Parts: sequence; structure tokens; C-alpha cells
Amino acid sequence: MEVQGKIKMIDDTKTFGNNGFRKREVVVTTEEQYPQHILVEFVQDKCDLLDSYNVGQPVKISINLRGREWVNPQGETKYFNSIQGWRIENLQAETSNGNMPPVPPMEAFEPADDLNEEDHDDLPF
Repeated sequence: MEVQGKIKMIDDTKTFGNNGFRKREVVVTTEEQYPQHILVEFVQDKCDLLDSYNVGQPVKISINLRGREWVNPQGETKYFNSIQGWRIENLQAETSNGNMPPVPPMEAFEPADDLNEEDHDDLPF
């Protein structure tokens, strides 16, 4: 599953417990008629994926839905859901033209000198 939108907030990485569990949250605002503010958690080594992103950037986040059951001290069963990210991609157009071949200057093109004036209108329409 995926979530697309602009980054609204990136939280700092937080560490919990003695085992060093790490979690970092990001909020993405979807771009639709009724925008939604979706909180996505990145855990453990995935926290570092957010280091190169900034508020306002359009992104696509690959997510997994997680659910867990918890029984409170009174014996009531509660259910919790979380959205966990495992990949994030920048959707902003790259400003460099690294994929495009260089365009030669206009003086590199020479006019054709073997045109036959009788063949000037050979188009079928």
C-alpha cells in the first residue's frame, strides 16, 4: 500500500526502553478534495530514511498496516492500529537533466542543400 502527499511534519527519532527500540513519525497531507493528515511511523533502521526529507516535499510512502490486541488490567480487550512506513520516495521533479542527452548548439545543424523544389508538397493531406 502507498500514501502520497506533502510532508507536513517530521518528528525527531525517539528511543524507548532498554532494548533501544527507535521510532520516528512523519505526517503526510494528501492532495485530494478532502485532504487527510496521515501519521506514518518509521521504526528501527527505517528511521534514517527520513533524514534527507523536509517539510513541504511531495512524497510517496510505502506502508504496512499493523494491528495489535491489548487486554487492560480490568480485563477489557482493546485494539490498536498503526501505519508503518518502510520506503519513502521523493516525487519532486529533479532539477538536473542528468537523464537527458545534451542538445547541440544551433550552429551544429546545417541546412539541406539537396532539396528538389518539385517535392515540396508531398504530404498526403
